[in-house]
Amino acid sequence: MFLPTLLTQATPEQQDRFFMPAWNLEIIGTYAQTEMGHGTHLRGLETTATYDPATQEFILNSPTVTSIKWWPGGLGKTSNHAIVLAQLYTQGQCKGLHAFIVPIRQLGTHKPLPGITVGDIGPKFGYDEMDNGYLKMDNFRIPRENMLMKYAQVEPDGTYVKPLSDKLTYGTMVFIRSLIVGDAARSLSQACTIAIRYSAVRHQSELKPGEPEPQILDYQTQQYKLFPLLATAYAFHFVGAYMKDTYRRISGDINEGDLSGLPELHALTAGLKAFTSWTASAGIEECRMACGGHGYSRCSGIPDIYVTFTPSCTYEGENTVMMLQTARFLVKSYNQVISGQRVTGMVSYLNDLSRQRIQPQHVAARTVTVRINDPVSLVEAYKARAAWFVEAAAKNLQAELNHRKSKEDAWNRTSVDLVRASEAHCHYVIVKLFTAKLSEISNAAVRAVMTELCLLYALYGISKNTGDFLQAGILTDAQITQVNQRVKELLAIIRPNAVALVDSFDFHDVHLGSVLGRYDGNVYENMFEWAKKSPLNNTEVHESFHKHLKPMQAKL
Repeated sequence: MFLPTLLTQATPEQQDRFFMPAWNLEIIGTYAQTEMGHGTHLRGLETTATYDPATQEFILNSPTVTSIKWWPGGLGKTSNHAIVLAQLYTQGQCKGLHAFIVPIRQLGTHKPLPGITVGDIGPKFGYDEMDNGYLKMDNFRIPRENMLMKYAQVEPDGTYVKPLSDKLTYGTMVFIRSLIVGDAARSLSQACTIAIRYSAVRHQSELKPGEPEPQILDYQTQQYKLFPLLATAYAFHFVGAYMKDTYRRISGDINEGDLSGLPELHALTAGLKAFTSWTASAGIEECRMACGGHGYSRCSGIPDIYVTFTPSCTYEGENTVMMLQTARFLVKSYNQVISGQRVTGMVSYLNDLSRQRIQPQHVAARTVTVRINDPVSLVEAYKARAAWFVEAAAKNLQAELNHRKSKEDAWNRTSVDLVRASEAHCHYVIVKLFTAKLSEISNAAVRAVMTELCLLYALYGISKNTGDFLQAGILTDAQITQVNQRVKELLAIIRPNAVALVDSFDFHDVHLGSVLGRYDGNVYENMFEWAKKSPLNNTEVHESFHKHLKPMQAKL
């Protein structure tokens, strides 16, 4: 995050000073935002940067134990500079969070600078190769020019020049959240590759008495575990590419002074970051269990994928909070619509909502004709579900406000509904983007297979959320029965192409790091070789026998 922040937040002069040294690894940087006591709630960050006009310096302080920067990657032992997010104070006023380039270690000796306390935070759930660190600053001074001033500035006399938008300071987070969507696709794709390849190698039990043991991938239950996840991996891949393109486009607009796309970009990256990381994290664990007992071995590769990816559910914004940020945008868009304005982008479906005033618990059903074998029709079903949930949440929020509760209290009392609305919105966006991708595929055979995956993704989502579609009046009981039957049919249709579909992700064995998911399928021979390399096998008789077991047995 250090280099992207320099590119997006620094002035040209600052980029000349810091970017090339960082590119050449003279400066090794990290991004220090999260504190021991505050993470997602950025306004609560306690680190201060107080401007001293007499020396034209900022004085950085960690005033409390909870204000100590905590978790930045590479901070523990590697970095010599940090981009520190701190509350800016100038002329006696707090101007909110701003970013500062702070040297933390002496170049050459790598020793912490006076006024800097820095170290590693200790063992974690996983990801042991990363030295996540802590940083405490005690009246540490940096030049005025070390404040990143592309958007906001502090002049030599302390005068504050505010940015066009406060959200511009958070550009790096938006960028990273858009990347997490792609990471979710990649990590889930890796887990699916391992589980599906291994399921084609593993033979177990009997489908028919007396016949050879079948591949476990031939069991419908195994297909039901893995093929919807495979479809999800493809869906997330397309969404990740869309998010990357959207971020680049809107960033270009921002550089031209057009900030109109910023609110939706913020809402979309927050919601999709949460939706995809939650889904992928649970999906990776499902892949592990689908590999049976061997999935628990590190030789499967899946434990490492899981512990490396699952922190994304909480870093760069805790997922529930991210969903609530998306919900704020959805409620604002809904209120614009009912006041007679039109909204654009991914929330344009709200323009179709009825203007009639109805009770919160009786949100009107949408009339939708759903054809379960048509992806475009399924997009309409997901659109209707999203609109239903957004309207229900907005009306419930208004009902709470009508009870003369504070806005904050009303929001909290409606937060479960608001999160469900955001989830429904994100689910719609993903189905919409997956379906839109089909028309871009020129090869008819490939398009047919992708259509099957798209149908499976959409129909499986309906089967797991049947109550939503029934309650909103979008589907009937009979249609739900058809959906469940069609999901099972699609499993059998996808089965012949399953291994080819994961092979197309093109993960080389060295990157996959899995004995179970080897491309050549030689699982068992290599599992034995892998086990023999365990450090416990360096000696035939381990020292613990002489130290503990033998003395204990001698006393018997």
